[in-house]
Amino acid sequence: MKLKFKVQPYQTNAVESVVDCFSGQPNLSGTTYRVDPGVVVNKQGQQGWDYGDQDGFRNADIALSDTQLLQNIHNVQSRQNLPVSDGLVSNSSSKINLDIEMETGTGKTYCYIKTIFEMNRRYGWSKFIIVVPSIAIREGVYKSLQITQEHFSETYHKKARFFVYNSKQLHHLESFSSDSGINVMVINIQAFNAAGKDNRRIYDELDDFQSRRPIDVISANRPILILDEPQKMEGKKTLDALEKFKPLMVLRYSATHKTTHNKIHRLDALDAYNQKLVKKINVRGISVKGLAGTNAYLYLESIETSKSAPVARVEYEVKQNSGIKRVTRKLKHRDNLYELSNGLDQYKGFVVSEIDARTDFIEFTNGHKLEAGDATGDVTEETIRRIQIRETIKAHFEKEQKLFSQGIKVLSLFFIDEVAKYRDYSQADEKGEYARIFEEEYIEERNRILYELPLENNEYRQHLEQIEVDKTHNGYFSIDKKTKRLTNPKEKKQGDEKLADDVDAYDLILKDKEKLLSFDEPTRFIFSHSALREGWDNPNVFVMCMLKHSENTISRRQEVGRGLRLAVNQHGDRQDHPATVHEINVLSVIASESYKDFVGNLQKEISDALSARPKKADVDYFTGKKLQTEAGPLEVSETMAKQIYRYLVKNDYTRDDDSIAPVYHEAKANESLAPLPEELAPYAEEIFKLVDSVFSESQLPKVGDDRKPKLNRLNDNFHKQEFKKLWERINRKAVYQVDFDSDELIANCVRVMDNELRVTPLQYTIQAGTQGDSVSYEQLGAGKGFQITATQTEYEATSVHSTVKYDLIGKLAEGTKLTRRTVAAILTKIQPSVFNQFKQNPEHFIAEATRLINEQKASIIIERLSYDTTNETYDTDVFTDAQTGQDLSQAVGVLKKHVFDYVVTDSKVEREFVEELDSSKEVVVYSKLPRGFLIPTPVGDYNPDWAIAFQEGSVKHIYFVAETKGSLSSLSLRGIEERKIECARKFFERLSGDVDGEKVKYDVVTNYSELMSMVAG
Repeated sequence: MKLKFKVQPYQTNAVESVVDCFSGQPNLSGTTYRVDPGVVVNKQGQQGWDYGDQDGFRNADIALSDTQLLQNIHNVQSRQNLPVSDGLVSNSSSKINLDIEMETGTGKTYCYIKTIFEMNRRYGWSKFIIVVPSIAIREGVYKSLQITQEHFSETYHKKARFFVYNSKQLHHLESFSSDSGINVMVINIQAFNAAGKDNRRIYDELDDFQSRRPIDVISANRPILILDEPQKMEGKKTLDALEKFKPLMVLRYSATHKTTHNKIHRLDALDAYNQKLVKKINVRGISVKGLAGTNAYLYLESIETSKSAPVARVEYEVKQNSGIKRVTRKLKHRDNLYELSNGLDQYKGFVVSEIDARTDFIEFTNGHKLEAGDATGDVTEETIRRIQIRETIKAHFEKEQKLFSQGIKVLSLFFIDEVAKYRDYSQADEKGEYARIFEEEYIEERNRILYELPLENNEYRQHLEQIEVDKTHNGYFSIDKKTKRLTNPKEKKQGDEKLADDVDAYDLILKDKEKLLSFDEPTRFIFSHSALREGWDNPNVFVMCMLKHSENTISRRQEVGRGLRLAVNQHGDRQDHPATVHEINVLSVIASESYKDFVGNLQKEISDALSARPKKADVDYFTGKKLQTEAGPLEVSETMAKQIYRYLVKNDYTRDDDSIAPVYHEAKANESLAPLPEELAPYAEEIFKLVDSVFSESQLPKVGDDRKPKLNRLNDNFHKQEFKKLWERINRKAVYQVDFDSDELIANCVRVMDNELRVTPLQYTIQAGTQGDSVSYEQLGAGKGFQITATQTEYEATSVHSTVKYDLIGKLAEGTKLTRRTVAAILTKIQPSVFNQFKQNPEHFIAEATRLINEQKASIIIERLSYDTTNETYDTDVFTDAQTGQDLSQAVGVLKKHVFDYVVTDSKVEREFVEELDSSKEVVVYSKLPRGFLIPTPVGDYNPDWAIAFQEGSVKHIYFVAETKGSLSSLSLRGIEERKIECARKFFERLSGDVDGEKVKYDVVTNYSELMSMVAG
């Protein structure tokens, strides 16, 4: 397997947020200095190093004034509607400290590696140090540098030289200093702030390093420090050590910043979940309940749907010849546990009276009631752990059966409370209690799966049968207190088989990500004590089990973060298609507490992490915010802010304290928001984004109950002739082509750019000041000996960039995906006065020109688009693949005319639509189209909502494909969504031309009445 990477807009935004803070900085290659310094003595008699101007390359100094830097930071913050900094937040390490907040699992490592390349391309900086708090994170970063090397080489046409700092391999540091290309050093904090002899070598004059101190050679490069998880590096010893690196700047990347500096980018838990950049979380909790008057042991594992009535999977005790044994069996209505247990007295009166698949409970004739996840009777600590391990294995198999055919390997991760519980060296086979329980439960569950598996699923059956139970689980621990072997084994010593196993586990789990993701590697279950709780991640962790007591030092959010990254398949492709991302990417957490308790605590942690978000939607909040309109950024005036505020108050979308009320989010989800005032309507999309940025408890990511998802079975409606005919007419795959007219595009772009391209000139600030009285030498050195007496802002007629060579055509061709010839034709035809703006601010000119060209390109693409059908069709598996894990508690059902028993709807509009479809006399059969049914468009794949077949003779159009929307206003259907619908119209027009007999009509409707008027006319 080879992991693949692609350019994603949200990651590009994170990179640009950093790089744009230095807009106006000259593009200078590394400044030379002497690698082998001599000793000099300053006026105070202090010794220091004399770095000359030869042999080495260091980062060029920042040429921008503090005022220019702060203005750039303000611009970056304003376009994201982040709080604007009062000033540059400096500390002992650096004057420039930038915070980049990125939720765990969204690729912050990728982002800062790309930032390294972009900083080099734009400004020439080439010396970077990535500082990490642990070995696991260090190995992950080093692996990321390796696997992204080819990807970035294709984009930037150069490679970075990278290495992990090792005080005994200082030749890497020599090259780091002397090489003029991009150089990246990865170092963990223990290498410079621990008390150990080897770790302190960084501060010692070393004979094997020409009597130099490594820290002096490092600091001479004026490196850019990138701190990964900086909240773990805030101890005084670490901060003092970072100061010795003499960084040019410090970039801090984390999902949970503890100390705020200049925050320039935010992609928090809400953003990541709403943009579908991370997995959806489901929790399978275990609740111990006492049933009055009984000591009967019962554990309700789950409620399952079946072709007849629901069944309950229950663990209970059975009297056997060898003694009493606990077994798990399926119970149906009227089953008698006293009889099934072979006469155990504690089960007298336990006759199943009701099983409810919608609310997940079972009730007995004696009044006892259990919800899924409830355990009662003799429930010990060992019982809970065994249940958790069993549930993890069960959840693993459920996901594996669904994802194996899609080429996705499922991994499960256990967090344990004690190493000896898994690896016990006092035992001959070294298996601890958890390892033994795991193997017992795994064998039983695997055998059940093989027995129930359909015979046609031979490939998965063979895969499962060939995996040996003792090879499918493994462990990595930061340290084994008995042998000290597992921290970072270096090599396999001859005759030491145990150490060899440890090395293999270390390499597999921390380094060989591709191998671990391959079906050829049998390891699917990983046990860890604490080493993998932060920093380490693997995209295919789908199940996590907390085999431990709750700890205050490690948050649920940190642990859950190890499984949030979106999965990849055997080809290394990321499973991030918007239509199916949260059907494939669901993380199941097996907790040792009830679902309600775990979710409540997890959401509180998420809520606390969102404390930096604004809490009030008042006039002050909206005033000055930036709306990204088609004509460019628009600042919200105080008058507009008052209008927005009055709109929210009038519709009860805010509470008395100006916080956002749940009714707002409910209305938005149901597509029933009240229309904005006429003057605000053109900016509706951006205004609602501003409202959504205000924190509300009702916005927190929905954490599902992992026991709720069930199989939604296809029923007899699926096999009706009417549906077969409908499906035959729409299941053709197609390709699109665009009859692109370059001359028309050039003419349109020239016209728009002449009229709308406006570039803001760069400005600089002149300050005058006088030296104060009694100024010390130290104050002068720190720039604090002057008092400002006058400030004047001037605009430059030509930018400092005018001395920098820019490939303007190349940059625009890259940003617009047009040929250099087409871009050159556009630039040569625009007005000279427009083109001359490039000299005033090259970056702004490129950004605005790219935006305007892309808008014109999109318009022409839609106008000139046409479809051709292929011989490929969608298989009926597209229906069953999407129905294996649906939460039916909020679904509409049981239905008469739908192809499934239940319909999971997305809004109130859809729920009402379903109810009317199902009761309509004209409708024969209908289906909510599965997420895998996609129409290709130039702006992304499109998944229509409904396919409906009507009674012949009742309407003009028997076959109809519908999209349901709460409003047909062009203000509600904007941008990409509107363009996808336009493409779908053309697709179905072309499709109807390929079929004989009844055509398929496609349109957008708001309700059933509107649908009927369309099919009748």
